[in-house]
Amino acid sequence: MNKLKGVRIGDLAMNVPIIQGGMGIGISLWRLAGAVAAQGGMGVISAAQPGFLKENFAKEPLKANLEALAENIRKAKEISNGGLIGVNIMRACKNYGQYVQCCVENGADAIISGAGLPLELPELLKDTKVKFAPIVSSLRATQLIFKRWDKKFGRVSDFLVIEGPKAGGHLGFTPEEAENLTNEEFDQEVVKIVEYVNTFEEKYGHIPVFFAGGVYDRADIDHYVSLGCSGVQMATRFVATQECDAADAYKQAYIEAKKEDVMIVKSPVGLPGRAIRNSFAKERQTSRRPVEKCFGCIENCDPATTHYCITRALIEAAVGEKEDSLLFCGENVWRVDKMTTVKEIFEELNS
Repeated sequence: MNKLKGVRIGDLAMNVPIIQGGMGIGISLWRLAGAVAAQGGMGVISAAQPGFLKENFAKEPLKANLEALAENIRKAKEISNGGLIGVNIMRACKNYGQYVQCCVENGADAIISGAGLPLELPELLKDTKVKFAPIVSSLRATQLIFKRWDKKFGRVSDFLVIEGPKAGGHLGFTPEEAENLTNEEFDQEVVKIVEYVNTFEEKYGHIPVFFAGGVYDRADIDHYVSLGCSGVQMATRFVATQECDAADAYKQAYIEAKKEDVMIVKSPVGLPGRAIRNSFAKERQTSRRPVEKCFGCIENCDPATTHYCITRALIEAAVGEKEDSLLFCGENVWRVDKMTTVKEIFEELNS
């Protein structure tokens, strides 16, 4: 195999066209992001409650999160060997603008934003060098965002991430689509999105498109490049690495997972998600767990009525609780069978 072709995002260069997907809470922080960047990809820190281990998190979650996000960006840059550090900020999170500003002030190279349409992002990033990309799951969403930005701001995004139906975490699909729609069936949508984005090239220059969701090996990468993508975003593949910020027990859950252990769950904000089947995930299908404390993470979440606290469930996972927690994962988690390193994964994918 030949080496993968690098890609430029405006004035930034990625030597290897692999973005490490953002994984919260506490799964992709500075260690993982910095290691990926050092190998020539884009390392991505998750802005979902990064301050969860700070002493002031329970009383002042926003303050703790902004302090931790700043620290994580700076630490990741220190070990990145000049590589690119991005931050994933869910549009659905509360205080979205403050997280964006934190990224700007602390030297993030890029912001990737999904879980809603980040329609105000160009305004928040005007007069900065920070690159940005929405995460989309349909041609319709891409058209809505690009038309709005082109008309209102005279620009579109610097790059784009298409998230297919086999991704982990929150998904832009119905539960039925997430369960049954194959990547092969979704290929037609990928081609349409790439072709649409390319129509803006004459006006704004090349806009690289990256595919995410179930990408595991070099054959997957080559496939999406053949559809017109510039590269891919991968998340699940990087969990069982020495550099991943999660607890060892979380990594072990990935290594032990079988194909039949992957299930679709409903998040407190109504979006479907993909996770490893455990006692928590099974119980939440039929029963509610009252929220004892709200950490103010999602805009449209009502702690009085939601069926569980996603912050608490994800924190339990991050610190190593394998049963009473929410273990988000991609469709191909069952293919992860050993601990490895970020360097070894890049050597396998880029040779």
